This record gives sequence, C-alpha cells and structure tokens, in this order.
Amino acid sequence: MSAAPLDAMREFLREHNIHEVECVITDMTGIARGKILPKDLFLDGEHMRLPKSVLLNTVNGEQPNNLPYVGATDPDMVCVPDAATMRVVPWASESVALVIHDCMNFDGTPVELAPRAVLRRVLDLYAARGWKPVVAPEMEFYLVARNVDPNVPLMPPMGRSGMTELGRQSYSIDAVNDFDPFFLELSSFCKTHDLGVETLIHEAGAGQMEINFAHGDALELADRVFLFKRAVRETALRHGIFATFMAKPMETEPGSAMHVHQSVVDAASGRNIFTQPDGEPSQLFFHFIGGLEKYVPSALLMFAPHVNSYRRLSRFQSAPTNVRWGYDNRTCGIRVPNSSPENRRVENRVPGVDVNPYLAMAATLSCGYLGMIEGIAPAEPTFDSAEHIHDDLPRNLEDAILRMRQCPPLSNMLGELFVQAFCEVKELEFATFSRVISSWEREHLMLLV
Repeated sequence: MSAAPLDAMREFLREHNIHEVECVITDMTGIARGKILPKDLFLDGEHMRLPKSVLLNTVNGEQPNNLPYVGATDPDMVCVPDAATMRVVPWASESVALVIHDCMNFDGTPVELAPRAVLRRVLDLYAARGWKPVVAPEMEFYLVARNVDPNVPLMPPMGRSGMTELGRQSYSIDAVNDFDPFFLELSSFCKTHDLGVETLIHEAGAGQMEINFAHGDALELADRVFLFKRAVRETALRHGIFATFMAKPMETEPGSAMHVHQSVVDAASGRNIFTQPDGEPSQLFFHFIGGLEKYVPSALLMFAPHVNSYRRLSRFQSAPTNVRWGYDNRTCGIRVPNSSPENRRVENRVPGVDVNPYLAMAATLSCGYLGMIEGIAPAEPTFDSAEHIHDDLPRNLEDAILRMRQCPPLSNMLGELFVQAFCEVKELEFATFSRVISSWEREHLMLLV
C-alpha cells in the first residue's frame, strides 16, 4: 500500500481515538469474514492474511472440494485495506473502526473468487468503453420478534404501543413510528457509519420496512449495502428484536427484495447514455433492457442465491416471475420508472434482499453490458399486468445453477473460475438442504402414507 492511504487511515484512527480495527472481507454468501486487530498491529504495515478457502464457505459453514479453486495446500491471500471504506463502528462499546479489504494474490493480482473483485472486473469492462454505471438499491427487510427456535414460525414484533402488527400497513407512518426508538438509533448509526441512507417507508408485509439509498458508484453502493445489513441486525438486537434479510421469512407475508435502479453515464462528460441529445431514449437504453431480458434468467443464481429465495419468486406474492419489461409497471421483472430524460434508468426487480450485494450488482450490470455490446433488441413493452407470465425464470436453486453453468457470456464477464466455484458452493448448499426433513413432511406423511 502506498503511503497516502496509510497516512489517511492513521489520521482517521488518531482523530477518532480508535483502539481496534475490524478488518473485513465478504465471502460468496455475503457474510463478513476477517480479523479484529489492535490499532498498532493494523498500522505496522503487515496486511491481514486469510486462507483463500474462506471465500468458499456455504451459508451453513461447509466448503466444497476447494482443490480446483485454491489448490491442494489451501494457501493464504493478502487482504489489502481500502482506505476509502474506513468507518467508525457506532454500536461498539469501545472506539472501534471498520475497513473493507480487497483480496489479492501475493503477486498483486486480484483473487478471482472474491466478490469485490468480481464487481471490479465488471466495472473495468465498463470503464474500458468510457462508461460508468450509476446504481441506487432499495432494500426491504422484516423486523420480527426474537425467535431462537428455528422450528417456530417468525412473528412480527411488538412495538412501543404494546401491540403486535397483525395487518399489512403499506406506507403507514404510524406503523413506522411504532418502532421509533429502533429507527432513531438506526438513523444515527447510518449517519455515523456514512451509509448514505435516503428514505424509509413501511412496506406491504407486517413488520416489513424499506430503505432507499442515494444513487452513486456501484462498488461504493455495494459496500454500503453490505455494511447496512449488519447495522440493521445490530440495532435490532439492541432493541430486543430481530431483523431478517431472508427473501421470504413468513408464509403469509410478501417477500423482501433488493430492487436495483441502474443507468450508465459517459465517464468523461457525465451524460446519461440512455438518453439522446433530443431527450428521447437511446438505442443503448433499449439494448440494456434487451440484455436484462436475455441474461437475467441465466444469472438468477446471483439474484436468488438460496433455497428460500424461490419462495419469494412465486405468483401473486408481490414479486416478479418474469423478465418482461414495462413503463412504470411493477408486475414486470424489469421496470422503467417515470423520470426526466437526464434521470432515465432501468429498475431490476428480480433480486431478493438475501443476495451478496457485490455479486448482485456485478450480475445485473453484466446483463445490461452484454445487451449493449451485443446490440440485443428488447421485446415489446408490457402495458398490462404480467402476473400471469411465470415461465421466464428458473423455478428453484438447482435449475438456476444449471442455467448459470450453461451461459459462457456470463462466465466471460464474471470470470470462469468464479462462476464454477460459486455454482459448486450453491450445489453443496442445495445438497445439504435436501437432506432436511421438514415439519410439513412429518405432519402430513408420518402417519398417513
């Protein structure tokens, strides 16, 4: 690392009287991994080292055969801090900072398996053409009552009124205010953590909330989403409740999404390339949509990465089951919101909130990029409801793995080694899940068949 970033971090730690530093990376699932170091050890010039295989953990802590991906000796990688990501950890009992690291080989090249490196790879392809993506994620999540028994269904928590929210309260101010202590502290934490949160609304489900982020650079927004999830969980624990980013946590309530608004600007001028000088939509705009239509089904594994994800992507559950597109049409997987010509953008409504944000950003931008460079024309826009269209997307995790393995253009965009490893991690998760005997099976099959 050059002297300037190190000096900047040293000054940050001095200014905030920091004693310890959380050094974090994200694995393929989106879980924070790393080490907590004393300040002096962090600043001594030796970068953190972790086994490369840590990137291959499944959500339940298993690992596939990592020989093809990291080698027989399970070598270390060098984790280099990104000074721009250093923040104070506002919920820590002592003065603690956090910094996100990039995973590097000892020769200075990026580790292909690292999600942050995958997103950087895609952004570099945009930059080579003089383009810069702009994104704005919307994140839905549920507040739920504390539950330490996984066999018991989740329930909405009790608010300050002393009552549990039973009905759906879309956009209700009072329903949000019922959790004022939680949201006031979360707002404070987000401000201290420099997360750039913009708006808060109550979504359709009981106890379901949505946070919107200001638009910006894709890597920076992925960092913010990664950190935001942890901030929400930590805040909820301080208030005696849980927060969950499962895609479909409750049977009778809608699922939770991470909708991604995206546009592309000319890197030199800042002009939105989705709009022509006369204000009309450009061919690149339509080709971007065409790329999403063609490639989102093959990339679904990165938008719906868990078995639970596919419970959300079902008919009449306020979630898309298609990749049709339409103007201000929320029944489509791809929506074009009403906007001024300079703010013309495309909303990908397929990703669940359970995604790894780096991989979801990389995947949606890859689909749009392929559409632009291949000149893919989209289908005609859908002007009525698309709820009845449900044949575009894989129906389960196993089908999604197969579709991703069979798409060379996406492998070329994201890195063939990464795609192979990601699919193998997900295959192991699916195999582990498939061994589980559910309560439904015991209830309906044990004594009846």
